[in-house]
Amino acid sequence: MQYFELKCTAYLKNSIEFERSFEAISKHISFSMMRGDLQEVHESKGYKHFVFGGFMPLEKDKMYHQGKIYTFTLRSLDETFLDTLGYALKHNMDNPDFLIVETAKKTVHQFFISELYSATPVIVTVEKNQYWTIQSDGDILKLQKQLHDNLEKKYQSFYGEELSAPQNFIQLLEIKNRVPQNIKIHKEGKVIRFFGNKFKIVPNEDELSQKLAFVALACGLGEKGSYGGGFMLAKGMR
Repeated sequence: MQYFELKCTAYLKNSIEFERSFEAISKHISFSMMRGDLQEVHESKGYKHFVFGGFMPLEKDKMYHQGKIYTFTLRSLDETFLDTLGYALKHNMDNPDFLIVETAKKTVHQFFISELYSATPVIVTVEKNQYWTIQSDGDILKLQKQLHDNLEKKYQSFYGEELSAPQNFIQLLEIKNRVPQNIKIHKEGKVIRFFGNKFKIVPNEDELSQKLAFVALACGLGEKGSYGGGFMLAKGMR
């Protein structure tokens, strides 16, 4: 197994608040897909097998400032998709907020993952328009099951084979936030917030659990990866 990572360097035409930054990146990706060779992928239903992280570095005033350079990271299991998207991002000059001035790709081969950390909120839907939080639900076993099942489905949809793992891939889950985190977007003139959590996860050591942990790194843990949800970092042995 392997995933592909694209580090994107962005020049900001206008200042962007941290709260709006995920929507700004997501819209740039979506518009680039629609105008290029990825329109069919963009419009298709199902898993897109990619995820992105936020702008770095984060300024102390939680603003990304006009005229400065920031980076964000895209990951995908699909190398062709990432190559095509990278080209489209660099040639999208119409974005009012920023331009992609450089991209750098690397390949990450599967390695033993000892810990996973969420850099962006992990979003899990428990009912229609209701997201899992410790305040609204609190059922940790339900949370772990949905995270596991979601990764199995992502794996199956990309590789075309079932895993049928005998146990949940999570050995230990720790919630790192006191209050729910959120990603804010605008849709049809309305403000929509996806509520989620920051986790530290210790995966089990068996082969199937490690495969699922790697998929979490490659295309996000939980839902809303195309809005920046569930972007993970990892510790382990490479």
